[in-house]
Amino acid sequence: MTADTDIAGHDFIRQIVADDLASGRHARVVTRFPPEPNGFLHVGHAKSICLNFGIAAEFGGLCYLRLDDTNPVKEEQAYVDAILEGVSWLGFDWGPRLTHASDYFEAMHDCAVALIRAGKAYVDGLSAEQIREYRGTLTEPGRNSPDRERPVEENLDLFARMRAGEFPDGRYVLRAKIDMASPNMNLRDPALYRIRRASHQRTGDAWCIYPMYDFAHTISDALEGITHSICTLEFEDHRPLYEWILDQLELPARPRQYEFSRLNLAYTVTSKRTLPELIEPGHVSGGDAPRLPRLLGMRRRGYSPEALRDFCGRIGVTKKEQLIEMSLLESCVREDLNQRAPRAMAVLDPLKVVLTNYPEGQVETLVAANHPERPELGSRELPFGRELYIERADFMEDPPKKFFRLRPGGEVRLRFAYIIRCEEVVKDAQGNIVELRCTYDADTRSGSGASAERKVKGTIHWVAAHAAQRAEVRLYDRLFTEERPDAGERDFKALLNPASLERREACLLEPALAAAAPGDWFQFERLGYFVADRVDSRPGQPVFNRVVGLRDSWARARG
Repeated sequence: MTADTDIAGHDFIRQIVADDLASGRHARVVTRFPPEPNGFLHVGHAKSICLNFGIAAEFGGLCYLRLDDTNPVKEEQAYVDAILEGVSWLGFDWGPRLTHASDYFEAMHDCAVALIRAGKAYVDGLSAEQIREYRGTLTEPGRNSPDRERPVEENLDLFARMRAGEFPDGRYVLRAKIDMASPNMNLRDPALYRIRRASHQRTGDAWCIYPMYDFAHTISDALEGITHSICTLEFEDHRPLYEWILDQLELPARPRQYEFSRLNLAYTVTSKRTLPELIEPGHVSGGDAPRLPRLLGMRRRGYSPEALRDFCGRIGVTKKEQLIEMSLLESCVREDLNQRAPRAMAVLDPLKVVLTNYPEGQVETLVAANHPERPELGSRELPFGRELYIERADFMEDPPKKFFRLRPGGEVRLRFAYIIRCEEVVKDAQGNIVELRCTYDADTRSGSGASAERKVKGTIHWVAAHAAQRAEVRLYDRLFTEERPDAGERDFKALLNPASLERREACLLEPALAAAAPGDWFQFERLGYFVADRVDSRPGQPVFNRVVGLRDSWARARG
């Protein structure tokens, strides 16, 4: 089933699509999401996925998921599997339109031969270093290769021998014959094919020459009947080459390329160059680390696909490069989980409380709603007894004004339970507080009648000592301390946030959380939204990740 895109309104690309359909230029819109299977999808890809699949859905068209697999040296089946999983997880269905650039290798080869026959391509024997030298600079034109005027028949012969595997890697390349003096470097006789003896993950050893990305991408678009080839702004300078290839060949369709600004998210990095520098030295724990902006990591962190689609819709589609605040993404996640996550109580930094006037050995069961606004989610039972644990931060010996939690001689309400009063503070030999001795008011049990409504200013969460579930909780925050960690020439790793992961291994949870399955969401009351880790958590031994806090504490800290 195709997901709702949640991307409303007409941005400039949608307006182009609407105009093309209204004018009859196209009878049906056809888009594509064309990742290269040489890495894992990240949050920037989510924007492109939502845009391409979203436009197709909104205008009654089609969207292809095409894997542009033209470089077998860097491509792996693991990347293919992760791409398919990521697009599906986001909620999009490509149906029968899963394709690969390698599906068209024979057709691409025929196109290359056609260009050679037309005198528009030639086999060049310059080395890679020489080609760079001949290419010129942004201020100086390039020079023609000595092989540029090689006769057509000789080019055809050499290209056939390239395919047959007669030459070593790097000996020859096939280049387009365009204009070595062009101000656009992409038109200075770009390479179309190179020799590369590498087994392809789909075609095996059937080929030893592979098309370059720009050539393969253009022909794939045309063969699939793509109407609107949508890509990010870094491909704007490649558009003249895209159009040149279409001009030279007889293809079944003529797509048009449109560019939009990529998603630049504050406090993180997304490039294929920088992410391995975090993973391989162990700054983060693997390719699905919850602090990474990869879809694998975001899913493990606990971000929902609905929240990501909402986020992509809110940031919009423009031509202007912009830095998107992390707080906007977190707000989308928070709003989504507020509706879906059942409530629970957990104590992350436990402080023992003994109710001295509560009968020893007595245990009672309280009832708590799983969600304040969704009665269909039901309720759960909370064990209550003489010994409890509260958050250490919910008690202060000498509190400031407007501290409405527990203090010596002060009262608070325990959530779903009773009002308690702190009578005594117990410390160890080093002066550390190890226990609070309190009394409870038996007439103030929540929901038990008029006396239960006696007012106090503070309400805190708790867990019963005799029934608490011990668990590890991982508190995640922004990966870097600065918004643009990879800007300039500095070492971005020096800007890693040392507080981006805090592990707490002695947390105490209400007993119902012991049955949490990997991927289950909860709002830990007063603490934030948490998810049972997809990898390390299992029923009876839960491990929870903090997805996002109840509010933007980072913004308040900076302010």
